[in-house]
Amino acid sequence: MKESLKRQKLKTGIFSGSFNPVHIGHLALANYLCEYEGLDEIWFMVSPQNPLKAGTELWPDDLRLRLVELATEEYPRFRSSDFEFHLPRPSYSVHTLEKLHEAYPEREFYLIIGSDNWTRFDRWYQSERIVKENRILVYPRSGFPVNENGLPETVRLVHSPTFEISSTFIRQALDEKKDVRYFLHPKVWEYIREYIRQSIREH
Repeated sequence: MKESLKRQKLKTGIFSGSFNPVHIGHLALANYLCEYEGLDEIWFMVSPQNPLKAGTELWPDDLRLRLVELATEEYPRFRSSDFEFHLPRPSYSVHTLEKLHEAYPEREFYLIIGSDNWTRFDRWYQSERIVKENRILVYPRSGFPVNENGLPETVRLVHSPTFEISSTFIRQALDEKKDVRYFLHPKVWEYIREYIRQSIREH
């Protein structure tokens, strides 16, 4: 009887990325995963450094984190997280997940990755261990089909809409002084505009 009364672990999606910056594609995908794939929460885990993207020009850590906070604060099932900021760098997913399991034993974590990343998952540090010890949700990306029949038991392909928006596009548009407000959460758009204005004043 006591076993049946035990609280089920909270199904928590880990959406890790540089979010450079966070945009509506990120938010819409996470929204879908919460509403259609049974996740209780999604943590937007801002990564200070991606080992596979050496040399990528990242906006400051505190800026990217603040934008994620603004983008997620109104939806109760989203959380922003700086968890990886406090881990040794470079930050590898296998270590992040290990520390998450230690810190939050009441949660069941699901690593969220795109099908583009799944096609090269064997390049990830200790990828076999990640698959063995964690659940993984793979969302579709155009041009990177996944054979569902060949997936490990812990890996599941979700059939979310595809969102062809990139942070690179957003940054380039901002550099060109384009008005791309509808590609961003309104609070993120306003914060970036003020940040740019402030930077101009300081220089």
